[in-house]
Amino acid sequence: MLILKFGGSSVANADRIQQIFSIIQPRISSGEKMAIVFSAFGGVTDMLIEMSLLASQGKKKYQLLFQQFTERHNLAAKELLSEQGFNMILPLLNENHDTLLDLLKGIFLVREASPRTMDYVLSFGERNSNFIISKAFTEKGLDSAYLDARNIIKTNKDFGAAKVNFKLTDKAIVDYFVEHNHSLQIVTGFIGSDVGGLTTTLGRGGSDYTAAILAGALDAEVLEIWTDVDGVLTCDPRKVKQALPYRNLAMPRQWRCRISGPKLSIRLQSSQLCEKAFLFISKIPLIQVLLVLESIKNTTLHSNPPSKESVLWVIYPNPSSR
Repeated sequence: MLILKFGGSSVANADRIQQIFSIIQPRISSGEKMAIVFSAFGGVTDMLIEMSLLASQGKKKYQLLFQQFTERHNLAAKELLSEQGFNMILPLLNENHDTLLDLLKGIFLVREASPRTMDYVLSFGERNSNFIISKAFTEKGLDSAYLDARNIIKTNKDFGAAKVNFKLTDKAIVDYFVEHNHSLQIVTGFIGSDVGGLTTTLGRGGSDYTAAILAGALDAEVLEIWTDVDGVLTCDPRKVKQALPYRNLAMPRQWRCRISGPKLSIRLQSSQLCEKAFLFISKIPLIQVLLVLESIKNTTLHSNPPSKESVLWVIYPNPSSR
């Protein structure tokens, strides 16, 4: 089993999604089985945050942003699907959008967007993108299925940055994949649910975390985090134009580790992520960072590099001391 993750900029428009299809179709045809985690379409999470903020301030401009949200997803579906396929899923998209609009109207009326409500609002980004992509890939002939991660990733009620209950989550993941034997499973990133079914989120960057959780539970052969920057960079390229990619990163499995950068191969930003990474790095011999854009160099992350030369060791021995 392979686990792949594509971020928001990688699925920013229909052309990029078509490119992803051209990447994975030959691999699935060759017999590989994989689960792919997609983020919301590029910029959508920020759009959802902004429309919620406007609604909580009593500003009707949130309605304009909501209209842009619906038009963007309907357009993506129309560009990726045949006319018949689009017409089949349009009622489901409309139902989803109606629910979101009801939430925003409620926020507008009470002038408040609680963390619990915000998690539910933000979930519409990942649920829309993954649902549309799944339907498009199925129509193109792939044996793919859509999975709402709220059914498998169980957390506490720390809305906005929920902590994963790995005992429940790992069992739910394994049980699901045993029962659903698809060549391609498309899984929403970023979101989970508490034991009572309330929607939670794993924090910004949570789609990387979702992919890592899947890899750990399924003993994945490889976890691929696809991005559109030159691997893990020396600094933020939006601020420093001379930022360069690290060619190799090493993570000794006996240490808890932390990797930082503008767009990360794996986000290990809290002690809970470091703890989980420590567990599954020991299972996966190689985690390779791959890139959406062609002809640019990548960064390879090793748990046991063949040589210590020309390798940057990124270690954080005691996350709790930060």
